[in-house]
Amino acid sequence: MRKRYSAWNLLAAARRGHADWAPAWRDAEPKPRYDIVIVGGGGHGLATAYYLARHHGVTNVAVLEAGWLGGGNTGRNTTIVRSNYLYPESARLYEFSLQQYEGLARELNFNIMFSQRGVLTLAHSRHDLDAQSRWANAMRCNGIDAELLDARQVRELEPRLNFNQGAQAARYPILGGFIQRRAGSARHDAVAWGYARGAAARGVDIVQHCAVTGFVKQGGRVIGVLARWRGRELIIGCERAALVVAGHSSVLAAEAGFELPVVSYALQAMVSEPVKPVLNTVTLSPALGAYWSQSDKGEVVIGGALDHFPSYAQRGSFDITQQVVAATCEMFPTLARLRLLRQWAGIVDVVPDSSPIIGATPVPGLYINCGWGTGGFKAIPVGGWTLAHVLATGRNHELAEPFQLERFRSGRLIDEAAAAGIAH
Repeated sequence: MRKRYSAWNLLAAARRGHADWAPAWRDAEPKPRYDIVIVGGGGHGLATAYYLARHHGVTNVAVLEAGWLGGGNTGRNTTIVRSNYLYPESARLYEFSLQQYEGLARELNFNIMFSQRGVLTLAHSRHDLDAQSRWANAMRCNGIDAELLDARQVRELEPRLNFNQGAQAARYPILGGFIQRRAGSARHDAVAWGYARGAAARGVDIVQHCAVTGFVKQGGRVIGVLARWRGRELIIGCERAALVVAGHSSVLAAEAGFELPVVSYALQAMVSEPVKPVLNTVTLSPALGAYWSQSDKGEVVIGGALDHFPSYAQRGSFDITQQVVAATCEMFPTLARLRLLRQWAGIVDVVPDSSPIIGATPVPGLYINCGWGTGGFKAIPVGGWTLAHVLATGRNHELAEPFQLERFRSGRLIDEAAAAGIAH
Protein backbone atom coordinates (compact mmCIF):
# COMPACT_ATOMS: atom_id res chain seq x y z
CA MET A 1 0.00 0.00 0.00
CA ARG A 2 1.25 3.48 -0.86
CA LYS A 3 1.72 5.74 2.17
CA ARG A 4 3.82 8.67 1.00
CA TYR A 5 2.31 11.43 -1.09
CA SER A 6 4.49 12.62 -3.96
CA ALA A 7 4.19 13.48 -7.64
CA TRP A 8 5.85 10.18 -8.56
CA ASN A 9 3.51 8.13 -6.36
CA LEU A 10 0.52 10.03 -7.74
CA LEU A 11 1.48 9.14 -11.31
CA ALA A 12 2.34 5.55 -10.44
CA ALA A 13 -0.91 5.03 -8.54
CA ALA A 14 -2.90 6.33 -11.48
CA ARG A 15 -2.01 3.16 -13.39
CA ARG A 16 -3.90 1.15 -10.75
CA GLY A 17 -6.83 3.52 -10.54
CA HIS A 18 -5.49 4.86 -7.20
CA ALA A 19 -6.68 1.65 -5.55
CA ASP A 20 -3.46 0.95 -3.63
CA TRP A 21 -3.32 3.98 -1.35
CA ALA A 22 -3.22 3.21 2.37
CA PRO A 23 -5.98 4.85 4.47
CA ALA A 24 -4.92 8.23 5.84
CA TRP A 25 -5.44 6.93 9.39
CA ARG A 26 -6.83 3.89 11.16
CA ASP A 27 -10.19 4.32 12.90
CA ALA A 28 -9.22 2.52 16.09
CA GLU A 29 -11.21 0.82 18.81
CA PRO A 30 -10.44 2.12 22.32
CA LYS A 31 -8.13 0.02 24.49
CA PRO A 32 -8.68 -0.37 28.24
CA ARG A 33 -5.71 1.81 29.12
CA TYR A 34 -3.34 4.44 27.67
CA ASP A 35 -0.49 6.56 28.92
CA ILE A 36 -2.31 9.69 27.77
CA VAL A 37 -5.92 10.27 26.73
CA ILE A 38 -6.66 13.42 24.72
CA VAL A 39 -10.30 14.46 24.79
CA GLY A 40 -11.11 16.26 21.55
CA GLY A 41 -10.22 15.37 17.97
CA GLY A 42 -9.96 18.85 16.52
CA GLY A 43 -6.79 20.50 15.29
CA HIS A 44 -5.29 21.13 18.74
CA GLY A 45 -6.00 17.62 20.02
CA LEU A 46 -4.60 15.96 16.91
CA ALA A 47 -1.55 18.23 16.92
CA THR A 48 -0.93 17.35 20.57
CA ALA A 49 -1.03 13.63 19.75
CA TYR A 50 1.28 14.12 16.76
CA TYR A 51 3.91 16.06 18.71
CA LEU A 52 3.73 13.61 21.63
CA ALA A 53 4.63 10.81 19.23
CA ARG A 54 6.94 12.77 16.95
CA HIS A 55 9.04 14.71 19.47
CA HIS A 56 8.60 12.88 22.77
CA GLY A 57 8.25 9.25 21.69
CA VAL A 58 4.96 8.85 23.58
CA THR A 59 2.79 6.69 21.33
CA ASN A 60 0.44 4.91 23.75
CA VAL A 61 -2.01 7.76 23.23
CA ALA A 62 -5.71 7.92 22.40
CA VAL A 63 -7.56 10.82 20.82
CA LEU A 64 -11.26 10.55 21.71
CA GLU A 65 -13.61 12.59 19.53
CA ALA A 66 -17.35 12.80 20.22
CA GLY A 67 -18.13 13.40 16.53
CA TRP A 68 -15.84 13.20 13.53
CA LEU A 69 -12.31 14.55 13.20
CA GLY A 70 -12.25 18.29 12.70
CA GLY A 71 -16.03 18.55 12.91
CA GLY A 72 -15.99 21.18 15.63
CA ASN A 73 -14.32 24.57 15.49
CA THR A 74 -11.54 23.27 13.24
CA GLY A 75 -14.12 22.88 10.49
CA ARG A 76 -16.16 25.94 11.51
CA ASN A 77 -13.82 28.90 11.12
CA THR A 78 -12.41 31.21 8.46
CA THR A 79 -8.96 29.54 8.39
CA ILE A 80 -6.88 32.71 8.94
CA VAL A 81 -3.28 32.32 10.10
CA ARG A 82 -1.47 35.37 11.49
CA SER A 83 0.77 36.57 14.33
CA ASN A 84 -0.09 40.29 14.45
CA TYR A 85 -0.35 40.54 18.22
CA LEU A 86 0.83 43.30 20.53
CA TYR A 87 2.16 41.84 23.79
CA PRO A 88 5.52 40.01 23.65
CA GLU A 89 4.04 36.87 25.25
CA SER A 90 1.33 36.61 22.60
CA ALA A 91 3.69 37.58 19.79
CA ARG A 92 6.10 34.75 20.65
CA LEU A 93 3.25 32.24 20.86
CA TYR A 94 1.55 33.06 17.56
CA GLU A 95 4.77 33.72 15.64
CA PHE A 96 5.97 30.24 16.59
CA SER A 97 2.70 28.87 15.25
CA LEU A 98 2.99 30.83 11.99
CA GLN A 99 6.53 29.55 11.51
CA GLN A 100 5.30 25.99 12.01
CA TYR A 101 2.56 26.55 9.43
CA GLU A 102 5.17 27.70 6.93
CA GLY A 103 6.81 24.26 6.99
CA LEU A 104 3.85 22.11 8.00
CA ALA A 105 2.97 20.67 4.58
CA ARG A 106 6.51 19.36 4.18
CA GLU A 107 6.68 17.98 7.72
CA LEU A 108 3.32 16.19 7.51
CA ASN A 109 3.71 15.19 3.84
CA PHE A 110 0.22 16.61 3.38
CA ASN A 111 -0.77 19.69 1.39
CA ILE A 112 -2.46 22.07 3.85
CA MET A 113 -2.90 24.69 1.09
CA PHE A 114 -1.25 27.45 3.11
CA SER A 115 -1.51 30.66 1.10
CA GLN A 116 0.56 33.55 2.49
CA ARG A 117 -1.47 36.25 0.78
CA GLY A 118 -1.18 38.70 3.70
CA VAL A 119 -3.66 40.04 6.26
CA LEU A 120 -4.63 43.66 5.58
CA THR A 121 -6.20 45.71 8.41
CA LEU A 122 -8.05 48.86 7.34
CA ALA A 123 -7.98 52.27 9.03
CA HIS A 124 -11.08 54.45 8.68
CA SER A 125 -10.15 57.36 10.98
CA ARG A 126 -7.22 59.23 12.47
CA HIS A 127 -7.70 57.21 15.62
CA ASP A 128 -7.42 53.99 13.61
CA LEU A 129 -4.20 55.23 11.99
CA ASP A 130 -2.66 56.11 15.35
CA ALA A 131 -3.71 52.80 16.93
CA GLN A 132 -2.39 50.78 13.98
CA SER A 133 0.90 52.67 13.99
CA ARG A 134 1.35 51.67 17.65
CA TRP A 135 0.29 48.12 16.85
CA ALA A 136 2.64 47.70 13.87
CA ASN A 137 5.57 49.22 15.75
CA ALA A 138 4.97 46.85 18.66
CA MET A 139 5.03 43.94 16.22
CA ARG A 140 8.35 45.13 14.81
CA CYS A 141 9.77 45.41 18.33
CA ASN A 142 8.70 41.80 18.83
CA GLY A 143 10.54 40.77 15.65
CA ILE A 144 7.41 40.26 13.54
CA ASP A 145 6.88 41.73 10.09
CA ALA A 146 4.42 44.62 9.79
CA GLU A 147 4.09 47.32 7.14
CA LEU A 148 2.08 50.54 7.44
CA LEU A 149 0.20 51.56 4.27
CA ASP A 150 -1.36 54.77 3.00
CA ALA A 151 -4.65 54.87 1.09
CA ARG A 152 -2.93 54.58 -2.29
CA GLN A 153 -1.06 51.44 -1.25
CA VAL A 154 -4.27 49.88 0.12
CA ARG A 155 -6.00 50.61 -3.20
CA GLU A 156 -3.19 48.88 -5.10
CA LEU A 157 -3.63 45.79 -2.93
CA GLU A 158 -7.44 45.65 -2.94
CA PRO A 159 -8.86 47.83 -5.75
CA ARG A 160 -12.42 46.53 -5.19
CA LEU A 161 -12.67 48.29 -1.82
CA ASN A 162 -15.00 51.28 -1.62
CA PHE A 163 -12.79 54.36 -2.14
CA ASN A 164 -15.62 56.66 -3.31
CA GLN A 165 -15.05 60.34 -2.53
CA GLY A 166 -16.85 63.65 -3.10
CA ALA A 167 -20.65 63.61 -3.38
CA GLN A 168 -20.68 59.79 -3.22
CA ALA A 169 -18.26 59.64 -0.30
CA ALA A 170 -18.01 56.27 1.42
CA ARG A 171 -19.48 56.05 4.91
CA TYR A 172 -16.22 54.49 6.07
CA PRO A 173 -13.38 56.27 4.24
CA ILE A 174 -10.18 54.26 3.89
CA LEU A 175 -7.26 56.35 5.12
CA GLY A 176 -4.70 53.56 5.16
CA GLY A 177 -3.94 50.46 7.15
CA PHE A 178 -1.24 47.93 7.81
CA ILE A 179 -0.41 44.47 6.53
CA GLN A 180 1.39 41.37 7.74
CA ARG A 181 2.48 39.88 4.43
CA ARG A 182 3.50 36.46 5.82
CA ALA A 183 0.01 35.86 7.16
CA GLY A 184 -2.71 34.20 5.13
CA SER A 185 -5.01 31.20 5.22
CA ALA A 186 -4.83 27.41 5.15
CA ARG A 187 -7.28 24.60 4.39
CA HIS A 188 -8.98 23.68 7.68
CA ASP A 189 -9.73 20.02 6.99
CA ALA A 190 -6.28 19.46 5.47
CA VAL A 191 -4.64 20.64 8.70
CA ALA A 192 -6.74 18.23 10.77
CA TRP A 193 -6.25 15.32 8.36
CA GLY A 194 -2.51 15.94 8.10
CA TYR A 195 -2.03 15.83 11.86
CA ALA A 196 -4.33 12.79 12.18
CA ARG A 197 -2.40 10.94 9.50
CA GLY A 198 0.94 11.79 11.10
CA ALA A 199 -0.19 10.77 14.59
CA ALA A 200 -1.81 7.51 13.47
CA ALA A 201 1.31 6.54 11.48
CA ARG A 202 3.26 6.72 14.75
CA GLY A 203 0.87 4.47 16.68
CA VAL A 204 -1.67 6.88 18.14
CA ASP A 205 -5.24 5.53 18.40
CA ILE A 206 -7.83 7.88 16.89
CA VAL A 207 -11.33 7.00 18.09
CA GLN A 208 -14.23 8.82 16.49
CA HIS A 209 -17.80 9.04 17.83
CA CYS A 210 -16.52 8.39 21.35
CA ALA A 211 -17.99 10.94 23.77
CA VAL A 212 -16.29 11.47 27.14
CA THR A 213 -18.96 11.88 29.84
CA GLY A 214 -16.91 12.00 33.03
CA PHE A 215 -13.71 11.14 34.85
CA VAL A 216 -12.45 8.38 37.11
CA LYS A 217 -10.49 9.59 40.15
CA GLN A 218 -8.40 7.96 42.82
CA GLY A 219 -7.25 10.08 45.73
CA GLY A 220 -8.40 13.17 43.87
CA ARG A 221 -6.28 12.35 40.82
CA VAL A 222 -7.69 11.55 37.39
CA ILE A 223 -6.85 7.96 36.46
CA GLY A 224 -9.29 7.47 33.62
CA VAL A 225 -12.27 8.74 31.67
CA LEU A 226 -15.84 7.59 31.26
CA ALA A 227 -16.82 7.32 27.62
CA ARG A 228 -19.72 6.27 25.42
CA TRP A 229 -18.74 4.45 22.24
CA ARG A 230 -21.07 2.57 19.88
CA GLY A 231 -23.75 2.42 22.53
CA ARG A 232 -21.41 0.99 25.18
CA GLU A 233 -20.30 2.68 28.39
CA LEU A 234 -16.52 2.37 28.83
CA ILE A 235 -13.90 3.17 31.42
CA ILE A 236 -10.60 4.03 29.73
CA GLY A 237 -7.68 4.25 32.12
CA CYS A 238 -4.76 6.64 31.72
CA GLU A 239 -1.79 8.17 33.48
CA ARG A 240 -2.75 11.67 32.31
CA ALA A 241 -5.69 13.18 30.48
CA ALA A 242 -6.01 16.40 28.50
CA LEU A 243 -9.08 18.45 27.64
CA VAL A 244 -8.91 20.04 24.19
CA VAL A 245 -12.60 20.74 23.55
CA ALA A 246 -12.82 24.52 22.91
CA GLY A 247 -16.33 25.79 23.70
CA HIS A 248 -17.19 22.71 25.76
CA SER A 249 -14.19 23.15 28.08
CA SER A 250 -16.28 24.54 30.95
CA VAL A 251 -18.73 21.63 30.68
CA LEU A 252 -16.07 18.94 31.04
CA ALA A 253 -14.18 20.98 33.65
CA ALA A 254 -17.33 20.95 35.77
CA GLU A 255 -17.49 17.15 35.38
CA ALA A 256 -13.89 16.99 36.64
CA GLY A 257 -14.75 19.19 39.64
CA PHE A 258 -13.33 22.64 38.91
CA GLU A 259 -14.48 25.89 37.34
CA LEU A 260 -13.02 27.68 34.34
CA PRO A 261 -13.29 31.43 33.56
CA VAL A 262 -14.71 30.50 30.15
CA VAL A 263 -17.88 31.70 28.46
CA SER A 264 -18.95 30.01 25.22
CA TYR A 265 -20.26 32.11 22.36
CA ALA A 266 -21.23 31.43 18.76
CA LEU A 267 -18.92 32.86 16.11
CA GLN A 268 -20.47 32.68 12.68
CA ALA A 269 -19.20 32.93 9.14
CA MET A 270 -20.52 32.40 5.62
CA VAL A 271 -19.39 31.89 2.05
CA SER A 272 -20.71 33.18 -1.25
CA GLU A 273 -21.11 31.38 -4.53
CA PRO A 274 -17.71 30.81 -6.22
CA VAL A 275 -16.37 33.49 -8.56
CA LYS A 276 -13.09 34.16 -10.34
CA PRO A 277 -10.30 35.69 -8.19
CA VAL A 278 -11.48 39.05 -6.84
CA LEU A 279 -9.64 39.38 -3.49
CA ASN A 280 -5.87 39.46 -3.14
CA THR A 281 -5.53 39.45 0.65
CA VAL A 282 -7.39 38.63 3.82
CA THR A 283 -8.97 42.02 4.53
CA LEU A 284 -10.19 43.09 7.97
CA SER A 285 -12.19 46.16 8.99
CA PRO A 286 -12.20 46.47 12.81
CA ALA A 287 -14.59 49.42 12.61
CA LEU A 288 -17.22 47.34 10.82
CA GLY A 289 -16.44 44.12 12.66
CA ALA A 290 -16.08 42.07 9.48
CA TYR A 291 -13.40 40.46 7.36
CA TRP A 292 -13.12 38.87 3.92
CA SER A 293 -10.96 36.44 1.98
CA GLN A 294 -11.37 34.11 -0.98
CA SER A 295 -11.08 30.35 -0.80
CA ASP A 296 -9.19 28.14 -3.23
CA LYS A 297 -12.59 27.18 -4.71
CA GLY A 298 -13.44 30.83 -5.43
CA GLU A 299 -15.95 31.35 -2.62
CA VAL A 300 -15.78 34.70 -0.80
CA VAL A 301 -15.36 33.82 2.88
CA ILE A 302 -16.98 36.37 5.19
CA GLY A 303 -16.66 36.55 8.96
CA GLY A 304 -17.84 38.87 11.70
CA ALA A 305 -18.04 39.46 15.42
CA LEU A 306 -19.29 37.21 18.19
CA ASP A 307 -22.92 36.79 19.06
CA HIS A 308 -22.62 38.40 22.47
CA PHE A 309 -24.82 36.01 24.39
CA PRO A 310 -23.67 32.62 25.73
CA SER A 311 -24.70 29.84 23.37
CA TYR A 312 -23.91 26.33 22.19
CA ALA A 313 -25.77 26.81 18.91
CA GLN A 314 -23.85 26.21 15.70
CA ARG A 315 -25.73 28.69 13.52
CA GLY A 316 -25.55 32.12 15.16
CA SER A 317 -28.08 34.93 15.06
CA PHE A 318 -29.67 36.79 12.17
CA ASP A 319 -28.56 40.09 13.71
CA ILE A 320 -24.87 39.32 13.15
CA THR A 321 -25.60 37.94 9.68
CA GLN A 322 -27.30 41.20 8.79
CA GLN A 323 -24.38 43.27 10.14
CA VAL A 324 -21.82 41.25 8.21
CA VAL A 325 -23.77 41.38 4.95
CA ALA A 326 -24.27 45.15 5.34
CA ALA A 327 -20.53 45.61 5.98
CA THR A 328 -19.71 43.56 2.89
CA CYS A 329 -21.97 45.67 0.67
CA GLU A 330 -20.43 48.83 2.12
CA MET A 331 -16.77 47.85 1.75
CA PHE A 332 -17.03 45.79 -1.47
CA PRO A 333 -19.97 47.15 -3.50
CA THR A 334 -19.14 44.89 -6.46
CA LEU A 335 -19.81 41.82 -4.30
CA ALA A 336 -23.32 42.94 -3.33
CA ARG A 337 -25.09 40.74 -5.90
CA LEU A 338 -23.33 37.53 -4.93
CA ARG A 339 -25.54 34.84 -3.45
CA LEU A 340 -24.66 33.31 -0.10
CA LEU A 341 -24.26 29.52 -0.23
CA ARG A 342 -23.62 28.49 3.37
CA GLN A 343 -23.64 29.96 6.86
CA TRP A 344 -22.42 28.33 10.06
CA ALA A 345 -21.07 29.04 13.54
CA GLY A 346 -18.45 27.57 15.83
CA ILE A 347 -18.64 27.48 19.62
CA VAL A 348 -15.70 29.53 20.88
CA ASP A 349 -14.25 29.63 24.38
CA VAL A 350 -13.66 33.20 25.53
CA VAL A 351 -11.80 34.11 28.72
CA PRO A 352 -11.56 37.58 30.33
CA ASP A 353 -8.19 38.51 28.80
CA SER A 354 -8.74 36.90 25.36
CA SER A 355 -5.63 34.76 25.78
CA PRO A 356 -5.38 30.96 25.98
CA ILE A 357 -4.98 28.57 28.90
CA ILE A 358 -2.36 25.85 28.36
CA GLY A 359 -1.21 23.59 31.18
CA ALA A 360 -2.22 21.88 34.40
CA THR A 361 -5.63 22.16 36.04
CA PRO A 362 -6.44 22.11 39.78
CA VAL A 363 -7.19 18.38 39.37
CA PRO A 364 -3.97 16.30 39.41
CA GLY A 365 -3.46 14.27 36.26
CA LEU A 366 -5.70 16.53 34.16
CA TYR A 367 -4.37 19.16 31.74
CA ILE A 368 -6.13 21.62 29.46
CA ASN A 369 -5.77 23.60 26.27
CA CYS A 370 -8.57 26.17 25.87
CA GLY A 371 -9.46 29.86 25.82
CA TRP A 372 -8.34 30.60 22.26
CA GLY A 373 -11.61 32.37 21.56
CA THR A 374 -11.89 33.25 17.89
CA GLY A 375 -8.22 32.56 17.16
CA GLY A 376 -7.82 28.84 17.72
CA PHE A 377 -7.17 27.75 14.14
CA LYS A 378 -4.01 29.81 13.66
CA ALA A 379 -2.67 28.47 16.97
CA ILE A 380 -3.10 24.75 16.22
CA PRO A 381 0.66 24.01 15.87
CA VAL A 382 1.72 25.92 18.98
CA GLY A 383 -1.25 24.68 21.02
CA GLY A 384 -0.35 21.08 20.22
CA TRP A 385 3.39 21.66 20.67
CA THR A 386 3.13 23.25 24.14
CA LEU A 387 0.46 20.88 25.49
CA ALA A 388 2.45 17.86 24.29
CA HIS A 389 5.50 19.24 26.11
CA VAL A 390 3.79 19.52 29.49
CA LEU A 391 2.04 16.15 29.09
CA ALA A 392 5.32 14.40 28.27
CA THR A 393 7.66 16.19 30.68
CA GLY A 394 5.47 17.56 33.47
CA ARG A 395 6.99 21.02 32.88
CA ASN A 396 5.41 23.96 31.10
CA HIS A 397 6.93 24.94 27.80
CA GLU A 398 8.47 28.42 27.99
CA LEU A 399 5.99 29.69 25.40
CA ALA A 400 3.07 28.52 27.54
CA GLU A 401 4.41 29.69 30.90
CA PRO A 402 2.55 33.05 30.84
CA PHE A 403 -0.72 31.33 29.91
CA GLN A 404 -1.41 29.25 33.00
CA LEU A 405 -4.83 29.07 34.65
CA GLU A 406 -3.26 30.48 37.82
CA ARG A 407 -2.98 33.94 36.23
CA PHE A 408 -6.65 34.60 36.92
CA ARG A 409 -5.86 34.33 40.62
CA SER A 410 -2.66 36.38 40.52
CA GLY A 411 -4.03 39.05 38.16
CA ARG A 412 -1.17 38.73 35.66
CA LEU A 413 -3.45 38.87 32.61
CA ILE A 414 -2.42 39.33 28.99
CA ASP A 415 -5.31 41.37 27.65
CA GLU A 416 -4.87 41.15 23.90
CA ALA A 417 -8.46 42.20 23.17
CA ALA A 418 -7.83 45.62 24.72
CA ALA A 419 -4.27 45.90 23.42
CA ALA A 420 -4.68 44.92 19.77
CA GLY A 421 -8.23 46.22 19.54
CA ILE A 422 -9.69 43.31 17.55
CA ALA A 423 -11.65 40.19 18.37
CA HIS A 424 -9.47 37.12 18.88
